Amino acid sequence: MFGINVKKRDNPAHLMTPKKENKLLRFLNSKKVVPYVFVFPFILSFTILTLYPTIQAIIMSFQRILPGNVEFIGLQNYSRIFNDTFYKALANSTIYMILTVLILISIPILLAILLDSKLVRFKTLFRSALFIPALTSIIVAGVIFRLVFSESENAIANQIIGFLGFEPVQWQFTAWSGMFLMVMMASWRWMGVNVLYFLAGLQNIPKELYESADIDGANMYQKFRHVTLPFLKPIIIFVTTISIIGGFRVFEESYVIWQGNSPGNIGLTLVGLLYQQGIQQNDMGFGAAIGVILLLIIFIVSIIYLLLTGAFKRGDE
Repeated sequence: MFGINVKKRDNPAHLMTPKKENKLLRFLNSKKVVPYVFVFPFILSFTILTLYPTIQAIIMSFQRILPGNVEFIGLQNYSRIFNDTFYKALANSTIYMILTVLILISIPILLAILLDSKLVRFKTLFRSALFIPALTSIIVAGVIFRLVFSESENAIANQIIGFLGFEPVQWQFTAWSGMFLMVMMASWRWMGVNVLYFLAGLQNIPKELYESADIDGANMYQKFRHVTLPFLKPIIIFVTTISIIGGFRVFEESYVIWQGNSPGNIGLTLVGLLYQQGIQQNDMGFGAAIGVILLLIIFIVSIIYLLLTGAFKRGDE
């Protein structure tokens, strides 16, 4: 017994370590702590990559920032924003947002219904191909679009409309055609992704509901309206919301076509204006003020849309 007691006294740390480890494991595995452990990486990344830059941009919007000199100027940057150039950029961004929302909601729903039906073969091949435009570099897509829709009479687009009896169009130099190019490029890039969103929603609709609708004598439109659309509503709200945000944040489509210098500002967007003022002209404070206004516009429009669609209502209400 004496030998055993000495052994215990000589190695107290050896016996205490498992207890400490067990206590730590019990703490980390407790129901109160586990949720915070999983949420912590998101909170950390959100704080570093989103919250801090946003707060810093708000602070910068009240400053005049020059090399080696930062001066607080109050609301002077905001007083410079509301001019004809800003309203032109806002109009372009709003029109682009509305058109992309209409196209990237309606057409993907129809394509998803078609792919989910028994009329289409090789469904797996089509679903895989839908991702290709989204994976393509925007620079490559811009070069292709500029060649296809160039002002030359030999451009592919002008040859097609010439075959149909129309005059060649200077696609990159008129307001309507410039907007058409930006919307077309965005639709080409994101159409397939949205189709996959709606396909996932369609596959979660119980087939028994369609069978019951057939028994009740419902036609195709009635089944679409009373069965398909209600189940797709959450996905429609989600896709519309990200399309609204992406519409106001449009920059790449305009930049790859005009490199930031569109004639008559036909391709100028809010983010393009921010880039011009903040980066090209090195007026970081003014650029930050434009960014804050853009943030408010996106927030207000998104909240209004979510309220109108009842996204904040509880499921039992």
